[in-house]
Amino acid sequence: MKSYAVRGAIGAFLLISVFMLFLPSAKGDAAADYKAKCASCHAADGSGNSPTGKALKVLDLGSPEVQKKTDEQLHNDIANGVGKMKGFKSSLKDPQITELVKFVRGLKK
Repeated sequence: MKSYAVRGAIGAFLLISVFMLFLPSAKGDAAADYKAKCASCHAADGSGNSPTGKALKVLDLGSPEVQKKTDEQLHNDIANGVGKMKGFKSSLKDPQITELVKFVRGLKK
């Protein structure tokens, strides 16, 4: 009788584990994260043509200067900050930052 209970518990655990693979992950929505964390300076299109972006002389995220950086460098810039930009490692999880790097890659000119 115990073996059926153990098998049932293992089966339930495996079923829940497989189900969780298909749930939304901690990655979140890169476009929403960009809008919330980045667009005020970098503008909705990544150009830097926002009032704050112009004042701070931020780079166009689609420019060759930004796009030539490795994914690791961009990840580090977002996490720890660069220049006048503060880092976001305290407000974004690592997978969210990875998704933002992909989002920035999509801004390439």
